[in-house]
Amino acid sequence: MSQAPIERRGVAALAAGLAAGEFSAVELARHFLARIEASGLNAFIDVQPELTLAQARAADDRLAAGERGPLLGVPLAHKDIFVTRGWRSTAGSRMLADYRSPFDAAVVERLAAAGAVCLGKTNCDEFAMGSANENSHFGPVRNPWDTAAIAGGSSGGSAAAVAAGLAPLATGTDTGGSVRQPASMCGITGIKPTYGRASRFGMIAYASSLDQAGAMGRSAADCAVLLGAMAGFDARDATSLDRPAEDFGRAIGSPVEGLRIGLPREYFGEGLAPDVRRAIDKAIAALRAVGAVTVDISLARTGLAIPAYYVIAPAEASSNLSRFDGVRYGHRAAEPADLLDLYERSRAEGFGAEVKRRILVGTYVLSHGYYDAYYLQAQKLRRLIADDFRAAFAAVDVIAAPVSPTVAWDLGERVDDPVRNYLADAFTLPASLAGLPGLSMPVGFGERGRPVGLQLIGRWFDEARLLGVAGRFQQDTDWHLRHPGESA
Repeated sequence: MSQAPIERRGVAALAAGLAAGEFSAVELARHFLARIEASGLNAFIDVQPELTLAQARAADDRLAAGERGPLLGVPLAHKDIFVTRGWRSTAGSRMLADYRSPFDAAVVERLAAAGAVCLGKTNCDEFAMGSANENSHFGPVRNPWDTAAIAGGSSGGSAAAVAAGLAPLATGTDTGGSVRQPASMCGITGIKPTYGRASRFGMIAYASSLDQAGAMGRSAADCAVLLGAMAGFDARDATSLDRPAEDFGRAIGSPVEGLRIGLPREYFGEGLAPDVRRAIDKAIAALRAVGAVTVDISLARTGLAIPAYYVIAPAEASSNLSRFDGVRYGHRAAEPADLLDLYERSRAEGFGAEVKRRILVGTYVLSHGYYDAYYLQAQKLRRLIADDFRAAFAAVDVIAAPVSPTVAWDLGERVDDPVRNYLADAFTLPASLAGLPGLSMPVGFGERGRPVGLQLIGRWFDEARLLGVAGRFQQDTDWHLRHPGESA
């Protein structure tokens, strides 16, 4: 039987090919660089072939010396929210359009040490603020399944790159759903780990109490390998958790007989599109068929997630983005009249409309007289949402739910309606507010052949179980193996 095309092979197959000498890391990198160059998806912001090939040559030297590793010589892409030495680090913003970091983010460091080869920086919503990847200064990312559709945000470039075979793996970040939602809309697998699992050092901050690095790949097995290399304690990040190293793929292939899957009624009511519901129901039925048991549960405060999030996240963004003032680095307005004019025009010119909107909201809720009324109350709601999950996990092992109420919508359809964009995050925000791990896996297609993802939410630090359940589902289905251009 002939081997699958290189761009369709999983990480284990690529590592085996490298170890067997079927191809070199340089040849592998060139293959994906050529695909990136030929793509019209706008998935990448910065590609530096000479840097990529230098890393590939170093990986080949390590392989020639007998070293082996699950990511050694394997190419990947980094969301352009991680600062990366040599490549531009823009956060999708004009404010940082030409910024080059003198250091690597912790996630970038760890993956480089594992021998992974960086293909470039992927497009994202500006400062990771968005659900459609239409807020980027560098233009929207197109969905490889239907180029008239959004890729989902904010990690849309990473999701599109993996789905289109431009990279076998990609990093993403998830603040309110920004790994899971684009993974769902592009038909790939993506996992947001427990808050604190992966260091935020060198991750350009949006909302510090919510931002978390995540892994994106075609399968649960691929995501497990990537997450294993990304995760780990980092003393430079005060929110980094000191946990023992673990094999996140250890449960892949394990049976799910007796697994209790909670189905929260609040996620399956009004607002969930019929085509999404059909695909989700079939996926849940498939898990029942291999022995899982479903349990109806309630997460009663789900409806509070959107108002809580859109107070907390903008407040933290207002604080984090105050550093971009035209003085130290980033965009600087030309010929300012005075210091105040420098501040005002640099920020007005450097930030896009959505970022300005969130800064204004955040500054308002943190202002004198409004902190207690808004920000403090939102934090109380956040605790109540986490309590709902804690109670639910006393009765179930994992929670299954939709990722997004709809499939990917058309480019430009919601650009003038921010509230509709915010509502697209209704099913991913609760887990983010609670700091829980969440995974999206492809389970079918909806209207116009656009992908649908199923979300799995686990207890704190239960990433291996989520990946195991997804891996078991992927043993019996081929949704994760489908490729754009094939019939849905």
